[in-house]
Amino acid sequence: MLPLTLGLPARGGLSVLCLGAHADDIEIGCGGAVLELLATRRRVSVHWVVLSGNVLRAREARRSASRFLRGAAAAEVRVDGFRDGFLPYEGAKVKEVFEALKSAVSPDLIFTHTREDRHQDHRFVCDLTWNTFRDHLILEYEVPKYDGDLAQPNVFIPLSDANRRRKVRTLMSAFSTQAEKRWFTPSTFDGLMRLRGIECASPTGYAEAFYARKVRLVR
Repeated sequence: MLPLTLGLPARGGLSVLCLGAHADDIEIGCGGAVLELLATRRRVSVHWVVLSGNVLRAREARRSASRFLRGAAAAEVRVDGFRDGFLPYEGAKVKEVFEALKSAVSPDLIFTHTREDRHQDHRFVCDLTWNTFRDHLILEYEVPKYDGDLAQPNVFIPLSDANRRRKVRTLMSAFSTQAEKRWFTPSTFDGLMRLRGIECASPTGYAEAFYARKVRLVR
């Protein structure tokens, strides 16, 4: 497998936009990758946007984001209050959020949901990401769920053991409202990262995986 790096100087700044339909989506899908970027790149700035969350879930989202983004050169966390499960039906208002983001930030890298996700909110966020940011590097992350919609990713980011453990530890401590859900367990998150680690021959055995629709290679 050929390793590639972001086409930006390692010592230069990096702007990252993380998009999630719900509190905990970003952490599950790309939390480890964000931790790796913060650990290995200089001057990383992050816009972290969560679109739905009641008062309690919004509080959890902000608490978790603050833990993941320690060490960022700059961090802006936004949590909107759209109704869980109804994002496509509030389309105009959600679209306005994306239009505002387009005016506020021009990221080098965007993490968002994958287009093949069976959750309607997730698919809608992915569609709006591509509608809004048409000349950016977009990596679509995966979220395990009952629907069984995991596919075959084509981009992998190996995780250090420390960042893998930090991701799982923060998920379990920050999102107490999810503790009773059958799937919200350390073994779920470790298991998926272990599987993706096998698929990319990660040196640590763990990785997060993504779907890249468009990547331009230069000589």
